[in-house]
Amino acid sequence: MAKSLFDKIWDAHVVQPAPGGLDVFYIDRHLIHEVTSPQAFDELAARGLPLFRPARILATADHNVPTRNQHLPIADPLGRSQVDTLTANCAKYGVELYGLGHARQGIVHVIGPELGLTLPGTTIVCGDSHTSTHGAFGAVAFGIGTSQVAQVMATQCLLLSRPKRMRICLEGALRPGVTAKDLILYVIAQLGTGGATGYFVEYAGSAIRALSMEGRMTVCNMSIEMGARGGLIAPDETTFSYLQGRPYAPKDAAWGAAVAHWQTLYSDDDTAFDAEHRFDAAAIPPMITYGTNPGMGIALTGRIPGEVPAGEAESFDKSLRYMGFERGESLLGKEINYVFIGSCTNSRIEDLRAVAAYVRGKHKAGHVEAIIVPGSQQVAQQAIAEGLDQILAAAGFTLREPGCSACLAMNEDKIPAGAYCVATSNRNFEGRQGPGSRTLLASPLVAAITAVQGRIVDITQYLN
Repeated sequence: MAKSLFDKIWDAHVVQPAPGGLDVFYIDRHLIHEVTSPQAFDELAARGLPLFRPARILATADHNVPTRNQHLPIADPLGRSQVDTLTANCAKYGVELYGLGHARQGIVHVIGPELGLTLPGTTIVCGDSHTSTHGAFGAVAFGIGTSQVAQVMATQCLLLSRPKRMRICLEGALRPGVTAKDLILYVIAQLGTGGATGYFVEYAGSAIRALSMEGRMTVCNMSIEMGARGGLIAPDETTFSYLQGRPYAPKDAAWGAAVAHWQTLYSDDDTAFDAEHRFDAAAIPPMITYGTNPGMGIALTGRIPGEVPAGEAESFDKSLRYMGFERGESLLGKEINYVFIGSCTNSRIEDLRAVAAYVRGKHKAGHVEAIIVPGSQQVAQQAIAEGLDQILAAAGFTLREPGCSACLAMNEDKIPAGAYCVATSNRNFEGRQGPGSRTLLASPLVAAITAVQGRIVDITQYLN
């Protein structure tokens, strides 16, 4: 019987079926951070339970950490308490921790892949919705709630129902200036924020296969923004090349055996999916959002829709009022106050290279504050080794220390009320980057050009 990639991995991890159509599902890798783990550790202690498999857990501090002066004590009381609690819990239970000051510290969904912890055919969970990032490697990866974090800590398993399967196929070549971020923003705009609810999405087609691993991670990262449980891409030579030699990846003879297994991880030709969508990659333009959810996206040169279904009109107009926009309006020429390049969506070395390549020899507009937050210490050090930090500094960009930063404004990196920020992150909800802040999601290239021009422009007129 033909199987999808998702089903092959799922079936290999079912410990046993359970009543009600549920499965006892084994988890290979559990990633934790300072925000959602304290309550789970407290539950273990309250129930007198041991940590079942501490070697399967990796911890890092990323969500509520400062991105300046990380060598100093954390000033924010909540952030300091969360990080201190994580440190104490990891020491108590024997969990490896990459905390502030560690050479491997960074955003959890950046360090997993770069360390080779994220491997094809595995199952990965984290108390964070954007765990779907790891699906770029052909893994079944998804976010879990705090009570489930405790379940995995205690049993290394979850009780789950199997999601439906969706395939999204993108054929053709992306146009100059169009990136993986534009691709996924376009797909979400077409399907809507609920278009994949109840599904696990497999991305396929020549446009997906042509993406780098960084690009694939960007696509899978935002699967959750259209309601999907997660997203994944079949592993191939691009995947294997990225993983080879990384610290936690298989070595020597084990490497050959691993690749031989990974090469079996694909959807069979005659697999029947519960839903399928196809898109022409060549038709995708540079994108930007205009509203307060990631599905409210348009081409940079397009206009905000003038007509929407009657049932959506009230929420649509509420969103536009918050953003200070009107139906039918073009965003071209709109002045921008902030640019944020970072988050688990777009903070990898490839993203920083793209920004540096454009801003070399240029300077940001005087009224724009341009913030770049690398996704990990390794990304930051690589940027320095390549001289990207000097290029960015000369262009007036501020390169900070790793963390989630202004993606979710848990720390001091907030956008002021009423200010417009072009951000490379994944969510543009009301107040996401700070109370009253106005977020427009875009690619690192769009963000870089916007910072230099000081306003939203047709980037195809500014490509080097």
